[in-house]
Order: sequence, then structure tokens, then C-alpha cells
Amino acid sequence: MRRLLVALGIVALCLPLGPAAAKGKPDATIKLSAGSVAAGIGVSWGSGTLTYRGKSHAISVTGLDVGSVGANKITANGSVYHLKSLADFDGNYTAVAAGATVGGGGGALAMQNQNGVVVHLVSTTQGVKLTLGAGGIKMELKK
Repeated sequence: MRRLLVALGIVALCLPLGPAAAKGKPDATIKLSAGSVAAGIGVSWGSGTLTYRGKSHAISVTGLDVGSVGANKITANGSVYHLKSLADFDGNYTAVAAGATVGGGGGALAMQNQNGVVVHLVSTTQGVKLTLGAGGIKMELKK
């Protein structure tokens, strides 16, 4: 049974992401970080930078959980698609694909907000699996 679930998971990760399938050059890039994380607790907050049209903008993040044991600092980088204006970035992001493992043991996550903005995020901290909190991830520009 476990082998079947693993095989199905691999097949699902190879399928296009539907509305989240990003083609071409991203509209922006994103870098996230969070403080120390204890085993089994995860993290529900973080901060980061959205780089859009050559300018960096500070962002806040809530609702991101990580499967990590004793990590001191969690970092992730990603690409942002379908961002037509900064106002479209703020919102609640829900997963369209999650749980992929990338080289070096990091985790990958694809998510989309109510404005159609898609973020493909990859953990750069080894052994970290990115997941969404129950209500998704809220990301917004810091005022």
C-alpha cells in the first residue's frame, strides 16, 4: 500500500499544475525566512522580500509550517507568476501542489492566491518540508 501511495505521489508531482502551471519568465522573485523552529512545532510566521520590477519590498508571512527538527533558521526562495501589480500580491495562498522533495533534501510548494498570483517556493534549508497551515498562507506587503 505504501508503495502505491508513493507511486501516486510521484505521478501527481509530474502532472501540470493546472492554473498554477507557470510558463515563461517569472514576474517577480521571493525570499522568505523564519526564526528558530523546535521539533514538532513548526513555524507560523516569517518575513521576506518580494523583488518586483527591480525593487525590493518587505513582506510578512503567516500560516507557513515546516517539517523540521531543531532548525535555527529556515529559508526559502521562489518565483512569482501572474503578478500584474503589487496590489495583487497580498492575500491568502492555498496549495496547488505540495510536498515535493528537491535535491539536497529541501521541500517545494506551489500556491495561488485569490488574485491568480502563483508562487513556486523551494526550501533552501536541508531537511525542511514546506506545508500550509489549515487556512493557507497569508502573505502581504509590509506597510
